Amino acid sequence: MKKWTFFNDDYIEAENALLHFKDLSFQRGYGLFDFFRLVGDQPLFLDDHLDRFYASAEAMHLKIDFSRAEIKTVIQNLILRNNLPGTGVRLNLTGGYSADGFTIASPNLTISQTTFSSPSKDHMENGISLLSYPHVRQLPHIKTTDYIMAVWLQPLLKQKGVDDVLFHQNGILSECSRNNFLLVTMDDRIITPHQNILPGITRKKLLEVAAKEFEVEERTVTLQDIREAKEAFITGTIKQILPVARVDDVVFNDHKISNQLRHCFQSAYINS
Repeated sequence: MKKWTFFNDDYIEAENALLHFKDLSFQRGYGLFDFFRLVGDQPLFLDDHLDRFYASAEAMHLKIDFSRAEIKTVIQNLILRNNLPGTGVRLNLTGGYSADGFTIASPNLTISQTTFSSPSKDHMENGISLLSYPHVRQLPHIKTTDYIMAVWLQPLLKQKGVDDVLFHQNGILSECSRNNFLLVTMDDRIITPHQNILPGITRKKLLEVAAKEFEVEERTVTLQDIREAKEAFITGTIKQILPVARVDDVVFNDHKISNQLRHCFQSAYINS
């Protein structure tokens, strides 16, 4: 069965959606993307993801030659053509075919559909483990394709037997490699870093749900806050809400509020 991808101005077979090596994303790693999931065949939080995609493009000085309405039509047509419910849609925008390998050119737009792996039952029930590491992404507020540190650290994470990295700078926390990080304090407040992070869509929606029953704070969060918290969890498009069992040598055995928030989130947006 053919799998379709939208490339610049046409639907083509996914295997033929190829970029020339002169593209600035290849030459200098200059590009951005966004990714959202489908509930059945319906995009989840599409407007929020498009808000971020267009904002990222503007911040990266890349022009999108399609209106939001046109992009929505492309996405809906792609979903109909592929008939792959429960998958994800990825929008990529690159720096274009640069004559000198440094100057931004006419961007290349790719919209593709892909499967993804949901968290395991063990991770859902017992949580994941994280290793703290001193680093801040370049342009962290933009969803660029720059994941070089996260990829480079994979052998270390495997060696340490942990699932992901948690970035910090001088003890001030930011985010995991592909997810936002949150804590539950001893007095049941939900706290989450507010600087040097990508403003996650799932994080945004979860905080709205959480604010109905808990006090929520977006503020400076430190490694010391981890030691004084009773729960930790991450949020993201694929992971949704996933408990954290351990950060370095700090162990979290309690996932009650994390699980409660996951249930509330899914009831509000996934199973509604």
